Amino acid sequence: MKNFIRLTDYHAKDIAEIFHIADEVELENYKDILKGKSVVLFFPNSSIRTRVTFEKGIYLLGGHSILFPTETLDKKEDLKDVCGYLNNWADMVIVRHKDINVIDKMSQYLSVPIINAMTNINHPCEVLTDMYALSKIRKNFVNDKFLFCGSNGNIGLAWKEAATVMGFSLEQCCGNGYEIEGLVSYSNIYEAIIGKDIVCTDSLPAAILNDFKECMVTLDAMKKANKGSVLNPCPPFYRGEEVSADVIDSGYFVGYKFKRYLLNVQQAIMVYCLTQ
Repeated sequence: MKNFIRLTDYHAKDIAEIFHIADEVELENYKDILKGKSVVLFFPNSSIRTRVTFEKGIYLLGGHSILFPTETLDKKEDLKDVCGYLNNWADMVIVRHKDINVIDKMSQYLSVPIINAMTNINHPCEVLTDMYALSKIRKNFVNDKFLFCGSNGNIGLAWKEAATVMGFSLEQCCGNGYEIEGLVSYSNIYEAIIGKDIVCTDSLPAAILNDFKECMVTLDAMKKANKGSVLNPCPPFYRGEEVSADVIDSGYFVGYKFKRYLLNVQQAIMVYCLTQ
């Protein structure tokens, strides 16, 4: 078995194998791999896309999902004991929790795979899905120039993990003081977007919106990117904040189409973790 906690736990060849499994999942080649198995999920009530696709993916693979709210893991009982009991019944555990240390600690005590469905410092399933979607429309997305527009939060840090593993160029557009360590950064979208092929964004807390007023991705800005460039904002996105309404309604936007693959890729991650 293998856990899925950070993209940097993997090599590019591992990512390619997960992509291959995602192709096979589309052909229903793994539809009974979870038959008779139970997957325990810890998710907050606010989760929509990640939770729906994991639960549906488990069902389509023949498995049974058991859902708990994330705060169940924050009670007084030691995680070692929680995992000790789960080992009796769970065949896999999927956790969405703000603190990645909780997932790391659980991985020490679980005898079954654990999958990180999002933390405050990364979102590996989301970014892996975006890379898979890119592989469907780009000859070799690793050769593309990526721009992340947003703060130094979990989506930007997840894209940095991806760039480290896959070796593609990644730069950032952000307000001063929100730079991700190790990335070339710009404070103006019209400067940052020159020469870029893939533009990714993350939503911004209301309190810092003013710091990013020069970073909004607009239709005019996208026209200054490379020919054939695409805009892939991380949902939920907000028109008039990190992206303009006109760019979301333009041909640059690929968000809905890309997120279709969440189902396939998260199924592939489960299959990969169970079979390695």
